[in-house]
Amino acid sequence: MPDRAGAGAIAREAARILVEEQLTDYGLAKRKALERMGLSPRGGLPDNALVRAEIIAYQRLFGGAAYVERLQQMRQRAVQAMRFLSEFDPRLSGAVVTGAISQAHHIQLHAFPEQVEAVEIFLADRGLRIEQDERDYRFSDGRVESVPLTRFLAGDMPVDVALFAAGDQRRLPRSPSDGLPAPRLTLAQAEALAAQPVMTALEPPL
Repeated sequence: MPDRAGAGAIAREAARILVEEQLTDYGLAKRKALERMGLSPRGGLPDNALVRAEIIAYQRLFGGAAYVERLQQMRQRAVQAMRFLSEFDPRLSGAVVTGAISQAHHIQLHAFPEQVEAVEIFLADRGLRIEQDERDYRFSDGRVESVPLTRFLAGDMPVDVALFAAGDQRRLPRSPSDGLPAPRLTLAQAEALAAQPVMTALEPPL
């Protein structure tokens, strides 16, 4: 890993790229940052937690009212989606929790149905158009598991619902941004987050 000053500079450029080019892939943004700064990848890369912090700092400085409004709307829509999916015990995760968003980010929910098809049927029966996908999650034992994903629109905002096994609420995947257990906010916690002013509710204690 580069020294502290070098890591900070790379992380700041990666954060700028993520926001301005509407990316979500930290690794790609860091590689682009190295290339644009004329640096060799052999010097190492800053960790994702530093990049995430720089995204928030960048948005605080340059995001303005548009950033504040979008993050607030995403948190409010997340709460609405969680209420809608309440029978599947949804949790809020991802960048909407920390505030490290670009225009490319979706609302990320984790749900715990008895059967994967139950969520898909629930949404389809209510007239929602859904897309099916999957996403890899890494767990504390090092294993990577492919988890089914259902996507729908809450208004104009995409919501990704990762469909974990029933009873897996306490089995936390690792966050790709810092390697720590991913945040999973309950409905009550998500409501409390959405009720706070955005600029005082970044990086909430969990």
